[in-house]
Amino acid sequence: MKTGVMICGHGSRSQSAVDEFAVLAQKLPPLLPDDWMVDYGYLEFANPVLRDGLDRLREAGCERILAVPGMLFAAMHAKNDIPTVLNTYAATHGIDVHYGRELGVDPKMIAAAAARVREAVDAADAERGEVPVEETCLVVIGRGASDPDANGNVAKVARMVQEGLGFGWLEVGYSGVTFPLVEPCLAHVARLGYRRVIVFPYFLFSGILIDRIYGFTDTVAARHPDIHFVKAPYLGDHDGVLATFAERVTEQVGEVPPPNCAMCKYRTQILGFEAEVGAVQESHHHHVEGQGASAPGSNVADCALCDDFCTGVCRLEAEAAQAHAHDHAHAHGHDHGHDHHHHHAAYPQADHPHGPKSALKHRRGS
Repeated sequence: MKTGVMICGHGSRSQSAVDEFAVLAQKLPPLLPDDWMVDYGYLEFANPVLRDGLDRLREAGCERILAVPGMLFAAMHAKNDIPTVLNTYAATHGIDVHYGRELGVDPKMIAAAAARVREAVDAADAERGEVPVEETCLVVIGRGASDPDANGNVAKVARMVQEGLGFGWLEVGYSGVTFPLVEPCLAHVARLGYRRVIVFPYFLFSGILIDRIYGFTDTVAARHPDIHFVKAPYLGDHDGVLATFAERVTEQVGEVPPPNCAMCKYRTQILGFEAEVGAVQESHHHHVEGQGASAPGSNVADCALCDDFCTGVCRLEAEAAQAHAHDHAHAHGHDHGHDHHHHHAAYPQADHPHGPKSALKHRRGS
């Protein structure tokens, strides 16, 4: 049975992130059996889309496809959107498609994270002189999701890096969706009295969110010139990342493939998310599939809401406008036929003061 491997990326409005993901897919084949064919695609924004990569594997004669989410942790994209695309494709074309685990909490990933943090510490020591690690605060910034399982895993990785390296203190923040966001997190850290703060984005690739993390780091650092804020590099194509991706593929053909999503809010009751058990599995991203640079908000330079970097205000403004239009339509008894079949459950902490709404004070001119 000819085997194909499908790396399922999220996609980005940043070309550099798309390019970096493609490089990762190119570096993976040497870690897999020689006769396995590797391809990739994106869920939204970027090309090729997932179907394109699946088509290439099928047209090359692959009878079995081993797919893995190209993501650090499993939230809605890995648990709902990607499986929907894969299941639909398998049923349409009568091909055997398996779906593996996300990278997750793994010793190789923790080692890769520690290596990036050490790089930052070593560079800071060379620039400013050594600071004892116990006088340094580590801040780990995750993507942020409406899924406490994914958010909790960021915190676990962060704790294991802190405890392994011995940092004096640890804080965990997120770039969006949940709380605390980057600026409230760093503003809190600045009050703790540490001489140095290492800000580490636990991300695979560059992109708008990395720019946001580094931008808010510079914003808070400017207010506290007595503290040395250090921007650590993201994970990228570290050997530990590549090795974990390879394992997520090959473990699918073992005697007992490991289960995915053990703490899935769609399978079991999670505090605050009990209503989502048994939710319909569907993709929410057809409207931006493959749009690339033409996607809404793709050109940060044209944004009139932010000064130097994307703070996330544009999304908040768009969501507010959409909600207003929805309320207006219902109040007047018409909906113009606009039904995008989005059924996102409401995130219970959406209005947290340290969450996404904290970005509103960064409107241009405010």
